[in-house]
Amino acid sequence: MTTRRSAIAFGLASFASLAARAQAAWPTKPVRIIVPYPAGGVNDVVARMFAERLRPLLGQAIVVDNRAGAGGTIGMDAAAKADDGHTIAFAAISPLTLNPHLMKVQYDPLKDFVAVASVMYSPVYVLATPRFKGQSFADAIAQAKAQPGKVSIASSGYGTLGHVMIEQIRRKSGADLTHVPYKGGTQLVTDAAGGQFDLFVANPFAAINSLIAEGKLRVLAVTGPHRLPAMPQVPTLAELGFPEANLTSLFGFYAPASMPREHVQQLNAEINKVLADKDVQEQLRKLDNVPSPGTQQQFQAVIDKEFAANARIVKEANIKAE
Repeated sequence: MTTRRSAIAFGLASFASLAARAQAAWPTKPVRIIVPYPAGGVNDVVARMFAERLRPLLGQAIVVDNRAGAGGTIGMDAAAKADDGHTIAFAAISPLTLNPHLMKVQYDPLKDFVAVASVMYSPVYVLATPRFKGQSFADAIAQAKAQPGKVSIASSGYGTLGHVMIEQIRRKSGADLTHVPYKGGTQLVTDAAGGQFDLFVANPFAAINSLIAEGKLRVLAVTGPHRLPAMPQVPTLAELGFPEANLTSLFGFYAPASMPREHVQQLNAEINKVLADKDVQEQLRKLDNVPSPGTQQQFQAVIDKEFAANARIVKEANIKAE
């Protein structure tokens, strides 16, 4: 009897071992990361950095495939349609949470994708130009209420994250801020330095950081779950009473909904291993991004929440894409 029990136990252990090996056998061929942005940009650089570090962890080659265009929706459509079980995407959440409310897309953002892992976020600054004489964000709101339409706030364009933030601020505060939409960030920053408007919202990048350091621009508020270590005196919009406008450019990995959940969880674990590397964290910060590790469920919850919030504000404010 003992011998028989031992044999059964050995058999079960062997079966469990084989099952574990079978599950761990993925990926069985090179993994493709679709990046819906041009090569050479920050997002492409980050995707390639992760591809290099994931290669030894997954035991397969990692290929980065740039599919730029239409605000990231072309690449995301290609990722949604991939059925080889070895294709994922690296992108901001906006092609899933904002763009579908502004343009016709060929995918269902909630049904065709599953979140894999968040990687980083770029905070958004609310900045004052030399034209604005107030000292704080509260001053800007008070002035806009006292002088309706006289305080101007610029963004990089209609239908952008910045535009959504401005509309959230206007609705929550009741302040009559005049939106000044630009077509991109280059001219926006040039005109900001010249005081062509009072305030603007933008993600940090080299030109903005230089103007802040020179004292030509002032940061009145930032977005994100916490204050930034580099400017601990600057409050978040959530602290100031505007949680709906406390939006960031959050980036992460996504998989087609058809990918087996065990593979999604495996990817999440390996991506978080890469994110735990101090060198990777430092590289992300040098690119003006904040590391954002977390579970697959946490990332999916953020996507679902922002999708619903954007649906409301786009409809209420009649936001249109350019």
